[in-house]
Amino acid sequence: MAPKRPKGAGAFPKPVESPAPSRPDPSELYAALDLGTNSCRMLIAQPKGNQFHVVDSFSKSVQLGAGLEKSGRLSRASMNRTISALRVCQQKIRRHDVRRMRLVATEACRRAHNARDFIRQVKRETGLTLEIIQPEEEARLAVISCAPLVSTKTEQLLVVDIGGGSTELVWIDLSQVPAFERPRAIMRLHAGFHTKDSPFPAARVVDWISVPLGVATLRDQFSDVESDSARYALMSWYFEENLAEFAPYKDEQAREGFQIVGTSGTVTTVAASHLGLKRYDRTKVDGLRMTSDQIEKVISGYLRLGPEGRRSDPRIGQDRQALIMSGAAILQALLRCWPTDRLSVADRGLREGLLYAQMSADGVLEDGPF
Repeated sequence: MAPKRPKGAGAFPKPVESPAPSRPDPSELYAALDLGTNSCRMLIAQPKGNQFHVVDSFSKSVQLGAGLEKSGRLSRASMNRTISALRVCQQKIRRHDVRRMRLVATEACRRAHNARDFIRQVKRETGLTLEIIQPEEEARLAVISCAPLVSTKTEQLLVVDIGGGSTELVWIDLSQVPAFERPRAIMRLHAGFHTKDSPFPAARVVDWISVPLGVATLRDQFSDVESDSARYALMSWYFEENLAEFAPYKDEQAREGFQIVGTSGTVTTVAASHLGLKRYDRTKVDGLRMTSDQIEKVISGYLRLGPEGRRSDPRIGQDRQALIMSGAAILQALLRCWPTDRLSVADRGLREGLLYAQMSADGVLEDGPF
């Protein structure tokens, strides 16, 4: 039945507006900031069930490591760009009154001779305290961020995080963990790769490595090679040579129960190109599984486009076009070493890992399946 018109009214009354959503309690909020070689990214989130709800975010290409390969130092211009971005992060943290946070820096600050001076300058100009984390913790945080994407059928897991200045690989044996517990077992690695005396079935870290080559540092190594295709091939083989010390199961063929999860801007860009997205959509990319043939088709298409074509390709984007071929070279090297018919795409990484680790340590995430 249609609603009755009020007496004497020429139109229906205006609907009552629902109240604006209440502001999150600052005591429930957590911040995680990842300052890498190429980008500055931050998330502010609150726990929700066994995951979290993002309240605010920030991401900007700052190219902190520009020129680092040659000089061994962070340049004044790159530090100024980064501090401008960090001021925005500081304003967001203050606006939401966030009290729990971890703000970390990775490979560029690990390598730069003047990194400590830079950290002090950041504190002086923004009030933010950056912490330079070591490669093992960076690898561990990348792994736990991917826990929701781990299949209950996975027995051997390889997580690859392709960063701007380094690439972390972690091989995990889940064969002794009950199938329904496998994603949760990955989450428990927030306490360390070699936890002992746990009452729960443990994920066993077989090996891990941090290769000091990421999309920016690998590109800089071969910047003097003029041929686009030759530069790509050299980058890919050079990266593979640097994997010599990381070789669990490398000589065996892919098997049932093997899963590779790739987390990086490279992997998500390749996925977006495969899907033909003109505008990036995280909901379509995160968790997507791509075959090696599909990945190879996308990379071959990038090579055919050449530098000019890649610059104008909307699927790649301006921030990524200068770095996509070095990232693709790393990705192709990995698929040569560990041939598999599926790669899981993770639009998540250090920030998500930092949030999961903080919330897990505080016991504010519900226990249960993802």
